[in-house]
Amino acid sequence: MGSTTGPRRQFPSGADYAEALQHTQLCFRHPELQGARPELTKLGLPRAISGAFASVFSLTSASSGQRYAVKCFTRHVPDQERRYEAISSRLAQLDPAELSQPWNLGFEYLADAISVGRDRYPVLKMEWVEAVTLSSWLDDNHTHRFAVDRLVDRFEALTRDLATHEIAHGDLQHGNLLVASDDTLRLVDYDGMYVPALAGMGGTERGHRNYQSPMRGNDDFGAALDRFSAWVIFLSLKAIASDPTLWNRLHEPSGEFLLLTEDDFKNSGGSTRLQTLLAHPDRTVSGLADQVRSLAFQPLDVLPPLAAAVPRQRAAATTTSAVSGGGTAAAPGTGGLPGWMAGHVSPQATPTPTVPSVTAPDGFHTRTLLDVATAVLWPLMLVATVLMFVAGFSAPPIGPGVPVLVAIALTAFARGRRAERAQARAALAELTNELAQLDDPVKAAEKLRKDRAKFDGAEAKRAADYPRAQGKLTARYHAELKEVEKRKIRKQRDIDKKIDGLSEELRRALAKALTDKQAAYVRDQLSRRLIAQSPPHGIGPKLAARLAAKGIRTAADFTGYRPVQNTQYNSTGAVLVLSSGRVVDVHGIGEAKAIALDVWRRDLVAAAEARQPKALDASERQSIEQAVASRRVQLTAQRKAVESETDASRAKARKQMEDDQKRLTRENTVAGDQARQQQQEFSRRAVALQQNSALHGTLSASVEAAKLRQRGLSFACYLRFLYIDR
Repeated sequence: MGSTTGPRRQFPSGADYAEALQHTQLCFRHPELQGARPELTKLGLPRAISGAFASVFSLTSASSGQRYAVKCFTRHVPDQERRYEAISSRLAQLDPAELSQPWNLGFEYLADAISVGRDRYPVLKMEWVEAVTLSSWLDDNHTHRFAVDRLVDRFEALTRDLATHEIAHGDLQHGNLLVASDDTLRLVDYDGMYVPALAGMGGTERGHRNYQSPMRGNDDFGAALDRFSAWVIFLSLKAIASDPTLWNRLHEPSGEFLLLTEDDFKNSGGSTRLQTLLAHPDRTVSGLADQVRSLAFQPLDVLPPLAAAVPRQRAAATTTSAVSGGGTAAAPGTGGLPGWMAGHVSPQATPTPTVPSVTAPDGFHTRTLLDVATAVLWPLMLVATVLMFVAGFSAPPIGPGVPVLVAIALTAFARGRRAERAQARAALAELTNELAQLDDPVKAAEKLRKDRAKFDGAEAKRAADYPRAQGKLTARYHAELKEVEKRKIRKQRDIDKKIDGLSEELRRALAKALTDKQAAYVRDQLSRRLIAQSPPHGIGPKLAARLAAKGIRTAADFTGYRPVQNTQYNSTGAVLVLSSGRVVDVHGIGEAKAIALDVWRRDLVAAAEARQPKALDASERQSIEQAVASRRVQLTAQRKAVESETDASRAKARKQMEDDQKRLTRENTVAGDQARQQQQEFSRRAVALQQNSALHGTLSASVEAAKLRQRGLSFACYLRFLYIDR
């Protein structure tokens, strides 16, 4: 299965597949596809519907007349065959009678099915369905409120089917949801589908950006993949069913979305589209919009499935919302959380906010003896003051004002002894202390926003760095393979050159052996001719003895002579050249006798050369040929060793890449787990912030109320309490 094993390879482009599909009788092996007729463009080329990972062609079988959608892959998908086998097996187990509608399309994964150039690649053969995309259907039917509302129910039923069987499509969007002629839905493009058999594996795609949660990461791959997308589509369909004008107001012609885009989820405060839905007079529409806004910043695994939450949403639509502005009502006992979050956020993450633990007294209650005495004293002191004024006691130290001052002092003392005053001070102090211990909601919200923005930036960088790092590993691997191949070619070229030169080497070896044999024969013949026995002309026994004394006994002992100029006698002499190259001067051998010796030797050489062997014998030739053959075997073994060495280098490079990829994946998985934990922490902080804000407001109001009640315990209020008991 070449497409799913071994190093990642380059897949053809859509144009390459289109060119190959002009000759289906040659490019296909499958009997249903061989010779099939592709749907053509106006230019007569096979029509392609291109996506991020593949191009889809419509082919009609020449044998059965059945029409198929054939998906040709343009990018590498990890574990492609294993994934399709698991998906196919799971979908085949579904009982059509248990499904809400026939949304499940049959397909067959064909490995090495299509030939493009010299290589073969896999394809996916799928049933062809006569249907239109969801957005195209809405273009034609958005004004038919009943039809749209019926489609809402069918979409909700489809998501219920998926959730019931623990299946997630992975890329729910308008292009993958087709509406058939009977207004039932068909689900296409199963590339990123999750089934239980794929648990533990990573996802192959992130889905259409206008339908995915900003919280979805590369490592999110499980049964919860579709939850945010389902809510987005459900909101859009429900809004259009309620108000068909929203389609033309919020949708753009040929836009890659229904009513909301990725930017609307990420920047809900600045989103005109989302604000339009939030402010819609229909409580169902505004409530759903508020839910989607809240869902956008929750981890996927805590989001409620649409199938489980829709019944509550429908029931809530029949009652008055408990949240101003059309928001979703809070569930009882959830501390102000929206109802849809009940049961989806852990108790530790959503502590119930406390109410103020103390209450200031709202006035004075129950007179004491001291209060009665103070009340009696005031009339007496006033009478005393009047009498003293009448009697003329106006000078210090006793004056008419002294009794009043005494009454005031006693009243202040009695008021200060009242328990209500101490309780009011204690209540205000405790409430003020509780308020001081709470974080400022505005500052906390700003800190959460900054922390989340910093985290989002780091996550975006990590998400971009991971495939870039994978690409670097792959590029390094291919560079190493290229270098290994270059070394192999270079070494094999050198060895091949040596092997090709063995014939010339054999020829030279044979020629040299013959030359050496002939030279040895001539040398042997010359060594047999003694100068003393057959002297040249003019060489007597005495000169022969002098020559022998100098080492020249045979014709083989010298190679010639050199003339030497004798300046003393103005004559020319000669020296003889020995076989070793050394020259000797022999007394009595002048130039004439040297010439005679040389002519004698040359005649002997010519006679010997005439009789020398003209070829090597069989044993001599065989010995040389065996040596060359042994050299050939040695070079051939070296060439094979280069292949083995290259294979080992390739295997080493592959293992290094796989080890690095595992390490990179492991690090990314750990980072992804940490990111999910951080996202959950942000969610907990957001919930806690909401509760803290409510508690902060409650405590602030309690502090103001305590201050107001403390003012109700003033001196004047105490005097009023003394005489009228309130």
